[in-house]
Amino acid sequence: MFVQSNAGCQAGRTRITYSGPVAVLHHPAAEEIELADVLAALGHPVRLAAARALASGEERFCGEIRPDVPKSSMTHHWRTLRESGVIRQRRAGRKLYLTLRRADLDARFPGLLDIVLR
Repeated sequence: MFVQSNAGCQAGRTRITYSGPVAVLHHPAAEEIELADVLAALGHPVRLAAARALASGEERFCGEIRPDVPKSSMTHHWRTLRESGVIRQRRAGRKLYLTLRRADLDARFPGLLDIVLR
């Protein structure tokens, strides 16, 4: 939801103020992660490279992982990785931070990430 207001704007420009809830990012619970979904997500070269970039375990800003790929394409890839259970996304203001869900994936499918990310 947004509210338009001309108050305080120069030359009649409209200021848009966003209010209301921010979209919640869906992350499957560890026990809901399916092998077929993980393999399908990691089967794309861009998503596999992104997962490899996150393999160190550090939380990283989404814009620094694959700056050579358009943002609109990466939005799709991030959603695919998140909804399959491969990554976790965290909002901080206007930025999204990503981490690989290594502990969840290792508990669910022992050794899989080591093989796939090699």
